[in-house]
Amino acid sequence: MKKLRVLYHDNCFDGVSSAAVFSRFYKGRIDPEATIEYEGLAHKAGQLIGEDQFGDGDNVIVDFKYSASDRLTWWFDHHESAFLSPQDEAHFRQDKSGLKFHDPGYKSCTKFIAHITEKVFSVKMPDLEELIYWADIIDGAQFADAQTAVELEAPAMKLMLVIEASHQREFIHKIIQDLQHKTLGQVMDDPDVRSRFDVLYAKHKETIDIIRKAATCSRGVIEFDVSAYGLEGYNKFIPYYLFPESVYCVGVSQSPSRAKVSVGTNPWSTRPRQHNLAKLCEKYGGGGHSVVAAISFKPDGIATARAAAREIADLLQNDTKASQ
Repeated sequence: MKKLRVLYHDNCFDGVSSAAVFSRFYKGRIDPEATIEYEGLAHKAGQLIGEDQFGDGDNVIVDFKYSASDRLTWWFDHHESAFLSPQDEAHFRQDKSGLKFHDPGYKSCTKFIAHITEKVFSVKMPDLEELIYWADIIDGAQFADAQTAVELEAPAMKLMLVIEASHQREFIHKIIQDLQHKTLGQVMDDPDVRSRFDVLYAKHKETIDIIRKAATCSRGVIEFDVSAYGLEGYNKFIPYYLFPESVYCVGVSQSPSRAKVSVGTNPWSTRPRQHNLAKLCEKYGGGGHSVVAAISFKPDGIATARAAAREIADLLQNDTKASQ
C-alpha cells in the first residue's frame, strides 16, 4: 500500500479541486488502497516549500510552484510564474520521470490534470465533469457577468466562498475527500458546510460594503487598501462589481502570515489589457497569470506593499489613459 501526500494551493477552489481530481486518479490508476494526506500551501515571501512538508511516500504538488526536491514525485501547474528561479525551471526541463506537467495555456489546474490523466494515463472521470467545469469557470474568471461572480447563487460559488475563507485543515480536507465522489450540491448540503456558508455570506456582504468605502477608481484602475480589516480572503470580483467601468484593480491586504498586493484585470471590460500582470508582479517577487497576479511580502512589510501597489497602479493608469 502506497502513501501519498498531496500539496495543494490552499484556500483556493482550483487548488482544492485539483487535489480532489488527482486523488481520484491516483486511487483509480496507481493504488486503490493508498493512504492520502493533504497539506495546503500558501504564497509567502521567501522559500515556499520546505523539505519537511513532503511525506515519506509519493508526493504531488498541484496548482502551486515547482520544487526541485528529489522527494517530489508528481507536479501539475498552470501558472505562468511556476518557477521560483531559472535553476528550478532547468531542473523541471531536465526531468525524465514523465510525471511532472506544466501548461500555462489552461485556465485551471483542475482541467489540466483531468486532461493529462485522460490523454497520458487513459483514466476518465466523467462523474467529476461538474467539478472540472466550475473550477475552470472560477479560476479563469469566465463568468457571464459580475453579478454571477459576486451574488453567489450556484452551489460552486457558495463552496468557493467557504473554501477561500476557511482555515481549519481537517474541514478543508474533508471537502477534498467529498468532492471525489459527491456533486457540488451534495457537498453544500452537508450541515457543517451550509452553516459555515451562512456565516461567511453575511461577512461577504459586509466585505462588499468595506471595499465600496475603501476603493476608488481613476483612469480605469481601482485602488483599495483593506489591510486594517483583516480581509486577506475576499471575493476578488467585488471591485469589478462595484466599478464595472474599470480595466484593472490593485488591492492591498494584510494577515498574520503576509502583506499582499493583488493585481487583476476586469474580465468584463471592453477595453484592452496592455500588460501581462504575472510579469509585472514578478518584478516585485510575485507572479501568477497574465490577467491576475499577486505579490506577497513579509507580515510587517505593509509599507513596502503599499509602495509597490502605488507604483503598479500608476503604471496601469498611465497606460490605460494612453489607450483611450
